[in-house]
Parts: sequence; structure tokens; C-alpha cells
Amino acid sequence: MKIQFKINSKTNAQEVIEVFKSSGINRPVDDANRIQKMLDNSNLVITAWDGVELIGIARSVTDYNYCCYLSDLAVKKEYQKSGIGKTLIELTLQTIGEQTMLLLLSASPAMEYYPKTGFEKVENGFIIKRKM
Repeated sequence: MKIQFKINSKTNAQEVIEVFKSSGINRPVDDANRIQKMLDNSNLVITAWDGVELIGIARSVTDYNYCCYLSDLAVKKEYQKSGIGKTLIELTLQTIGEQTMLLLLSASPAMEYYPKTGFEKVENGFIIKRKM
């Protein structure tokens, strides 16, 4: 398996929806327009490809200087546990640079995964949740 990683390479909502569905991540996969807007308005998207098939994505919003919010990290189920997610995180870190903090919100099932990739749990955060 020769996986290729791409930074800010164009992808479309349908490809990303397939990754989201397979990975188990909870996203609005029945709303392709919303997924496309999520992609269009992100300024750092790192993707993993097996040939022409999109198999993983790390989607972020960042200023490349102080902070980066990693909004989506998803890898198709059959490719999980092969280091692709960790590589997507590492490439995100390399791209944003050492001065930039990387922050994410985790779903309950992934809470045990992120400390294995170098993230520290934080207790000093607040959220106003989306209504939809």
C-alpha cells in the first residue's frame, strides 16, 4: 500500500462524505452542500490517497502563526490503525509550524486515540454548540 499525502489539493464533498461515512465520524453527511462549504472555507486540508481513492482527511482552520483548529480527522475504516491518522496530524503540525498551537474537539470514542498522537487533554476550554 503506497499512500500519497497532499496539502490543499482539491477534493469534493462526495469523496469526503465517503470518508466520513466509513470512518464513523459524526458529520452532516446527508448535506453535500454543507460539506462542500466546510471544505471551501477551510484554509488547511491535508488528504491521504490510495491511488485515486480519497481515504483520509485532516481539515483545519488556521492563521499559520498562533493557532490552528483541527476540525476533522477521518480515515476510512479499512485503513485505520495503519498510521494514516497520525501522519495527517504530523503533516498538519509541520505545515502550521512550531509557533502554532494545534487544538481539536474530540468525540467520546476517540478520546483515547489523541493522547497517543501527542495531544494533551485540556480542561480550560468552553464551547457554544451549534444548533444544527
